Amino acid sequence: MQLILTPDRTQARGRRLGGAGRFAAGGFSIVELMVALAIGGFIMLLLAAVFFTSSVTRKESERAARQIENGRYAMQILSEDIKHAGYLGEFNPSVLATPGTTPNPCLTTVADLNAALPVHIQGYDGGSGLTTECTTLLADRRTGTDVVVVRRTSTCVVGAAGCDATLSGAPYFQASLCGSGTELASTTATDYFVLDVSTGTFGKHKKDCAATAGLRRYLTHIYFITNNDVSGDGIPTLKRADLGAGSFSIVPLVEGVENLQIEYGVDTDNDGTPDTFTADPDALTYAGCATAPCVVTWRNVMAVRVNILARNTEATQGYVDSKVYTLGKKANGTDNTFGAYNDSIKRHAYDGQVRINNVSARRLVP
Repeated sequence: MQLILTPDRTQARGRRLGGAGRFAAGGFSIVELMVALAIGGFIMLLLAAVFFTSSVTRKESERAARQIENGRYAMQILSEDIKHAGYLGEFNPSVLATPGTTPNPCLTTVADLNAALPVHIQGYDGGSGLTTECTTLLADRRTGTDVVVVRRTSTCVVGAAGCDATLSGAPYFQASLCGSGTELASTTATDYFVLDVSTGTFGKHKKDCAATAGLRRYLTHIYFITNNDVSGDGIPTLKRADLGAGSFSIVPLVEGVENLQIEYGVDTDNDGTPDTFTADPDALTYAGCATAPCVVTWRNVMAVRVNILARNTEATQGYVDSKVYTLGKKANGTDNTFGAYNDSIKRHAYDGQVRINNVSARRLVP
């Protein structure tokens, strides 16, 4: 009888080696399998750690980039607007009488706007001295941060290409270029211009005394820091109150801006350059302003130092901010420091000095 082995049985049993009855193994032993799984698991763990570290680093880089961008953008917005403070087109406001009291920047009547016209810039050190109207308007303002007010006209003439159309009820400014006795040849300074709402009468003329002079939108910008971008989110934000048709609207500008501190460069000898910087011009006395407070000091502000503190909008795990930040000087001349905050938020301080071009070129006389 012939014995026949099938291929399947041969493969299942392996190949007989010699006469000892041993067979070669056809797969992995349990030990080899466990070693392979351990090595594979370790490699996967390393890859996961590398991926996690890379992801954290990427997110932190994005946070840092956003914070830098926000800080620089905030500086740009403030610098550009302050640079144009007191711009009134062809009109030189040095002929206007200085108000007897510091204007209330949060009032919107035509009479109040005309009274405040000579004061191109105005501020509140740490928010001290804000009027009731301003306290209401600047709701959620961050305690201890400065408020700065910029007054000027638009650089665009109504009707020119790229300029906004007339907004009903909003204030506009018209400067005369006509030398007639009822305009520039008049002995009354208020005959040289018109500041009124869009429904008012604008009767000033160009040099030919026939064509109507151009209209420019009159702007009052109030910059301040709030505790929240959107109510309750806890993100400090640079905001601006914009004068519109009989009221102000609040415009969020840059989130993550935590602090704003301003120093004002005052010209005390009428040469068009700042002679001293102070955080509180109201407290400054000099030849042209023997007693404080004095509105003349604000009229002679020729430059501004802007200091802001910007922060990330998210915490960084494992980080503690133990730094102390210096944001310019206090009114008494000592360093204006903030921190240490001892939280997990990364911050960066920014500063810059801005020359107020129009005012410094006019050299206002006290």
